Amino acid sequence: MESQHEKQFTRTYGLNEIALVPSDITIDPQLVDISTTIAGTKLKLPVFASAMDSVVSPKTAGIIGKCGGAGVLNLEGVQTRYENPNEILDEIASVEKKDYVSLMQRIYQENEVKIELIKKRIQEIKAQNVPVIVSSTPQRAAELGPIATDAGADIFVIQSTVVSNKFQAKDAHTTLDLKAFVQSMSIPVMVGNTTTYNVTLDLMRTGVAGIFVGIGPGAACTTRGVLGIGVPMASAIAKAAAAKKAYLEESGKHVPIIADGGIVNSGDICKALACGADAVMIGSPFAKSEEAPGRGYHWGMATPNSVLPRGARIQVGTVAPLEQIIMGPSNSDDGSQNIYGAITTCFATLGVKNIKEMHDIDVILATSFLTEGKIYQQAQELGMYKR
Repeated sequence: MESQHEKQFTRTYGLNEIALVPSDITIDPQLVDISTTIAGTKLKLPVFASAMDSVVSPKTAGIIGKCGGAGVLNLEGVQTRYENPNEILDEIASVEKKDYVSLMQRIYQENEVKIELIKKRIQEIKAQNVPVIVSSTPQRAAELGPIATDAGADIFVIQSTVVSNKFQAKDAHTTLDLKAFVQSMSIPVMVGNTTTYNVTLDLMRTGVAGIFVGIGPGAACTTRGVLGIGVPMASAIAKAAAAKKAYLEESGKHVPIIADGGIVNSGDICKALACGADAVMIGSPFAKSEEAPGRGYHWGMATPNSVLPRGARIQVGTVAPLEQIIMGPSNSDDGSQNIYGAITTCFATLGVKNIKEMHDIDVILATSFLTEGKIYQQAQELGMYKR
């Protein structure tokens, strides 16, 4: 007889375990509008580029912004520590695997973040007439938030592996009160990352303008292996979306959620939106671009941690110019290019005209979704199994 005290396990699902069910109609792609409004900023493409040094520089933020998305610049990365970050990025791309972690720790610990470089990078993005979105860790938000605002940032993001509505600052006796911080800022504040209903709802009550959802599924993230923490993305998005609906009923306010992590192609983006996300944040698909700062590599921003590094440097290669990856035309059959066209085609095929309607699409469990009938692609590393 089983003990009533035995721990019970909840079944959860990743994006690779679900599928979208066609509706009763299809529509012309010209009737589809995949735009979204996040923190007062309308995006033609519901995609943010991850705040990672291998993905976002002022240059790539400009390209992504002009294509309708938004790049998020990490205010604690190499762009704000080094006047000439290209030398550092070359070094990261060329280092041997065995020396990678120690190099990253040195790079991110030897040089402090420079206020003048924060202002310079923000102005470099702003000069391209695209949204200026920047991020910092909770520990430095109180310091960097006002600086970014004064420099002309449009949105400030507080982001860490796991977040709650009270952040421990570097002084162990003080905390960053998120609600007070949001009220003190003259620009919208978004926060992440979370995976649960209760924390998402609690964060929404602080007045944040958006919440990033996802812990551990990123291509270069090793948090799940190092800490054992995380929730598969499909379930995490659904839980956060339920909190979003509850908060809308409670307050009349819609706080968008952004699925962040584990999204490697256009099909994953579509599934994340169907699970309830209002937009997605992606890293590795953009790290494959010719203009990417990572030079064909992609790495986790928790790698430089001096005590417990949690990020690998992975080789993603270079497939196409960034604009082609986003807007096409595609010369690949694996969903890595023409993200805009793929999302639009998906919506049209499902018979939905916008993201709000996409949230109502039926989602089913489909554990054989990526393998059914794909024996030749898998064996020959083609299409969905291209490496």
